[in-house]
Amino acid sequence: MLLVVGGAGYIGSHTVKHLIEQNQECVIVDNLVSGNQAAVENLYNSALINNPKSQAPHFEKVDLADCLALAKIFKKHQISAVIHFAAYAYVGESVTNPRKYYLNNVVGTLNLLNAMLDAGVNKIVFSSSCATYGNPQYTPLDEKHLQNPINPYGQTKLIIEKMLTDYRVAYGLKYIALRYFNAAGADKNAQIGESHNPETHLIPLVLEAILQRTAADKKPKSVVKIFGTDYDTPDGTCIRDYIAVDDLALAHYLALEQLDNFSGCLNLGTGIGTSVKRVIAVAEEVTGQACPVEYAPRRVGDPPILLASNKMAQEVLGWTPKTIDIRDIIRTAWNWQLNRKF
Repeated sequence: MLLVVGGAGYIGSHTVKHLIEQNQECVIVDNLVSGNQAAVENLYNSALINNPKSQAPHFEKVDLADCLALAKIFKKHQISAVIHFAAYAYVGESVTNPRKYYLNNVVGTLNLLNAMLDAGVNKIVFSSSCATYGNPQYTPLDEKHLQNPINPYGQTKLIIEKMLTDYRVAYGLKYIALRYFNAAGADKNAQIGESHNPETHLIPLVLEAILQRTAADKKPKSVVKIFGTDYDTPDGTCIRDYIAVDDLALAHYLALEQLDNFSGCLNLGTGIGTSVKRVIAVAEEVTGQACPVEYAPRRVGDPPILLASNKMAQEVLGWTPKTIDIRDIIRTAWNWQLNRKF
């Protein structure tokens, strides 16, 4: 049985859906601070569409700060491996309230690793981030790039990567840390998708602005801000590497299968860049509606271009992203927005 910590969140719920479709029995642990109870309910229905023999995931509302509750979960269920998504992930908030991030992300992970150690579970796939690299010295970024985070969120992810390495050396922990770039899109059945409060990611912000404008007789309720139009890029706006959330889910499944053969960190991205203006233009094409925008000064710390080299993930996991056209990614996100229930 697999333990998916943070399995009610955006990427976690999509990964659980994929695991269910592969006949994997899962236990979801989530404190529901950022995760959604509705996602847990809907993802099972979504998985059933592709696999009628799917088993419903178990759910335990537990915080990683509760060491006693964690220990009980490992005693209650026969856990073979862990996938760890549970983290606070707002960069700006991490700067203004680092205490919250170090307690939840770092101390919470330490509690999880110790609970695994005490229960004799030695396999984990960890949700890391390209934020561990900081400002890129070159692009596409590979795993050899210097790691120098520029915010507490990135620092917490890097500290956890180092913890995993230390536990591997001392206790034989088998781990793979997956460094995401820009997760995007939604379940192709529109049963689950991206639902953050507050929302900070570009694609859902654009689609929400379009949807609100359409629903309000074309009077915009929200405006998408474009931060900086004078970058050294073809259209002057930042370029990012958007990866379909279903491709991320597949990578976690493949990582589980390779834990006996490899321990270390891997980038997950497409290597294809899309600018802010291009995202908005494609969203307008997909929806047939205009997106209200507002231009603003650059944000501190935003690099002009951020792309991933996924060569190592291809070699280690046999993984290549299946959805690389930004139109297809945005189309799944739009279908989710139109059909969302939470």
